[in-house]
Amino acid sequence: MRSWRLMAVAGLVSSGLILASLPALAGPGSPRIDHREAYQQGRIYRGVDSGSITPREFNRMENQQNRIRAAEARMKADGRYTRWERARTHRMLNHSNRSIYRATHNRFR
Repeated sequence: MRSWRLMAVAGLVSSGLILASLPALAGPGSPRIDHREAYQQGRIYRGVDSGSITPREFNRMENQQNRIRAAEARMKADGRYTRWERARTHRMLNHSNRSIYRATHNRFR
């Protein structure tokens, strides 16, 4: 009987700790930026599938996307994501958008 109570209390405590830590794990939200990143990633893969993006261009754009994600993670690391940081991320995504357009519309196949 005693072990049952001990397990019930331990379960309640652990579930309470998990629920309390969920907001901290979520971090600051940025749904528009996340959507843009996913959309650009899809454009890159569609360009590779169609043959309009070469393997070298693909590697360059993947590295660019990884740098954007890493910079965004560094900006969010302190738990805040200010409007200036969001603006910087949007500028980086704008630059990436132009790179994807140029790669898909150039003469290299």
